[in-house]
Amino acid sequence: MHHGWYDRAVRRARDLSNGDTRIYLEFEVRRVACRSCGQVKRERLAFLADNTHYTERFAYYVGRRCRAGTVQDVAKELHLDWHAVKDLEKQYMRAQLARVGRPGPKAIGIDEISIRKGHDYRIVVSDLIRKRAIWFGGADRKEASMALFYDWLGEKKNRGIRLAVMDMWRPFYNVTVARAPQAAILYDKFHIMRHLGDALDEVRKSEYRRLSGQDRSYIKGQKYTLLSRRENLTLKGRQALKKVLTANKRLNTAYLLRESFGQLWDYEREGWARRFFDNWRASLKWQRLKPYERGLVR
Repeated sequence: MHHGWYDRAVRRARDLSNGDTRIYLEFEVRRVACRSCGQVKRERLAFLADNTHYTERFAYYVGRRCRAGTVQDVAKELHLDWHAVKDLEKQYMRAQLARVGRPGPKAIGIDEISIRKGHDYRIVVSDLIRKRAIWFGGADRKEASMALFYDWLGEKKNRGIRLAVMDMWRPFYNVTVARAPQAAILYDKFHIMRHLGDALDEVRKSEYRRLSGQDRSYIKGQKYTLLSRRENLTLKGRQALKKVLTANKRLNTAYLLRESFGQLWDYEREGWARRFFDNWRASLKWQRLKPYERGLVR
């Protein structure tokens, strides 16, 4: 063992290319015997990335390239393994997050994404004003996972949230009301219209079970026709839709209720939008459409 270090070895790391020529740095890495713990440890070199086969500036270059292309495209361009590109991109993103610091959003958007088959979800929170994602985490879509975001943001910045946009998933609503009670809750149009589509499909199924003979034949096989937007239907589809709605009054009512609700987002003033919603909800009173009653008016 040499005085001052334990041993040394020559290593090689990929650096930024020069034109179409790949550049590699060759250097010595020493290991030292720690007098405090007695273990042999390798020295840390500041110019290396977390993956020591690459330099830090090369890792940041890869991260910047991933902002304009997919991981697969960047891997092919730079002749790298897909997993290596993903690791370098993660290091770049961690550096970007550390540089901007902890955000203080005024308006947030909450959604979930599926990361693999089998209902395995993670939560994504975005700053709607700055138009960027600020948090990704949790183990599922439950309240405990949603609470992790507010724990990370901190009580002071939680109080600064003025608007939270989300789907109608109850755990998101419950945690937001508890941790940021001053924030207005806004359900986004896409998810509301999807819920109304699900309610319309429930009405279709109940009518199919209730009817028989010729009356049932009008409904059979018309799920896509009923759930599609009218402008997206072919001429044959529009004729089939007209036939179904003429033959079944409850389906006609349920269809018109869903289609008319889209007008809510055309209003520019809160008072008018609220009046429209109250009238729309009142129109459900005598229709006996339980799927609609369980949905938006709960």
